[in-house]
Amino acid sequence: MPGTIEIVQPDAEVSKNSKSSEARTPTYLVVCWNDPVNLMPYVTQVFRSVFGWDRAKAEKHMREVHEKGKSVLVREAFEKAEFYVHQLRKFSLHATLETAE
Repeated sequence: MPGTIEIVQPDAEVSKNSKSSEARTPTYLVVCWNDPVNLMPYVTQVFRSVFGWDRAKAEKHMREVHEKGKSVLVREAFEKAEFYVHQLRKFSLHATLETAE
């Protein structure tokens, strides 16, 4: 019909396999390693202080460090993970940053 405007909108395709930008952001692991210097209560207190964890969670990770030689503490974006590693090292804990797969 003359004078009639038909508006056609494209179908929106949503891919179920697409990931959010957050999921594509590379993540890093903060790992704490066992050492012969720091006592277990001290390590627990450092974890509570740095991460704000309750005693049970801090003790769980401290026991992993003590019994298995290491514990993966958190998975974060690079800047946050690097911050945590620096914080742990300030308390004389042996902490490293690793890329998550």
